[in-house]
Amino acid sequence: MIAKRMDARPPVSLVMAIPDHPWTKATRDAAAVRIAMTVAEAGKREGVLLEVVRESGLDTDAPEVVLSEAAGKLHADLSAGVNVTSVQKLRANSGICHDGVKLHGSGFITTELEATALGLGRREGLETFVRPYRNGRDLAARSRKLLVIDLFGMDESEVRRRFPEIYQHLLQTVRSARREQVERSHTADAEAYLSQWWVFGKPRPELRPALVGLPNYIATVDTAAHRVFQFLPTEVVCDDKVVLIASDEQSHLGILSSAIHVTWATRLGGWLGMGNDSVYVKTKTFDPFLFPDATPEQRRIIGDLAEELDATRKEVLGEHGDLTLTGLYNLREKLKKGEAFTPAEQDARTRGRVDIIAELHDRIDDAVADAYGWPRDLSDEEIVGRLVALNAERHREEQAGTVRWLRPDYQIPRAGLTQLPVAARPEQIEALLPDAKARKPAFPRDAIGQTAAVLDELRGGGALSAADIARRYAQGLKVERRIGATLEALARLGHLVVEGGGYRLRKAA
Repeated sequence: MIAKRMDARPPVSLVMAIPDHPWTKATRDAAAVRIAMTVAEAGKREGVLLEVVRESGLDTDAPEVVLSEAAGKLHADLSAGVNVTSVQKLRANSGICHDGVKLHGSGFITTELEATALGLGRREGLETFVRPYRNGRDLAARSRKLLVIDLFGMDESEVRRRFPEIYQHLLQTVRSARREQVERSHTADAEAYLSQWWVFGKPRPELRPALVGLPNYIATVDTAAHRVFQFLPTEVVCDDKVVLIASDEQSHLGILSSAIHVTWATRLGGWLGMGNDSVYVKTKTFDPFLFPDATPEQRRIIGDLAEELDATRKEVLGEHGDLTLTGLYNLREKLKKGEAFTPAEQDARTRGRVDIIAELHDRIDDAVADAYGWPRDLSDEEIVGRLVALNAERHREEQAGTVRWLRPDYQIPRAGLTQLPVAARPEQIEALLPDAKARKPAFPRDAIGQTAAVLDELRGGGALSAADIARRYAQGLKVERRIGATLEALARLGHLVVEGGGYRLRKAA
């Protein structure tokens, strides 16, 4: 809404903005909420951005809130400096990032002992549908080691015949609760949930094919004090407080864990809760994020470091039942700031290998910066600025038909693409997309026009194959044979020379 008004005619401008301010007792009461404040005026004007740098005593009659001040053009997301509101979703990331499931029924959750009583280990095939379950707290703190009954893909009668104990349990718990919800609300959603009462309310059917064939996926808690990414086995079901990235690529874990991506996610995401924790918003953070066009060696270095980081954290948490992932990263923050540790913190620091975790993050940050071809000491504002510029560049590439798919084997068939250039790198495959075709010129139908078009394409000086030229036209590889015949004819006439599997114009003597 703000963006529309700022771009309207006549426009309005923000002349003052406080994007994140605590609600204090002096205001009314000390509710655990945050607010934003803005002042707008007609016309194109600069403004003042006020940001909280220190706050204390919020539940007293004399709270202290210290603000910093910066002047300049204010944007619709209540920021100054780099305008991140212009970023576009990238097709390269499509279909990869998803929210976890939403149960709509606590009866789906069970313990191992309860699951045994419901037929686990006795009813053939039930182990496929009773799976480990994790929510955000399980990942950030300690896992409760709960299981969940996930019957997605089964119809009601099949559940009743194959797993009668499970069916009886869900009848008594989930179906009765959903019936009560329908009687209270009479909403279309509640009625839909009741019609499929043995299945999660939001089973995420769009996520499931993305996980097929993967041993692991990447997960992050959507609202967290620290933006941490980790591998989870594919058999683990996460709830909707967890964001899942359907990739088992170690370099992807490293890139997402890097300061470059975390800075981006913090700036483009949101803030929530009493701790004012960052929120990982899939559409705002992952979808427009551009992964570096890394070399195989760079991906190997990043992946090895990410694998070691993930293994180190899992080993520490497995060995020490009193440590948590959030606790480890609280200590890492103290280490980065050079703050003193209490004796108890020093003990946790040593047992938790916090210095090793910090060092691995530093090395990942350096390796990812190298993959982008950037200096290693960029400020947060410089990182965001470069990513915004690269997002625009990648979006233009995709509009022209080139998509740097994250998982080409999965994403290309999903996009409905069947015809792909054989010689293209998997990381940078030209997608023959309908919108890209519409923006490309049509290859001429007449012989004279075809000859002129081919010669024009070769005037850049490089050697091109028939497939290279065909991709530049709306018909794509359908005209490759025609272009090949034209190239051969021009070569026979002495206008072209064959070079490295392609053709180039013969240089004048």
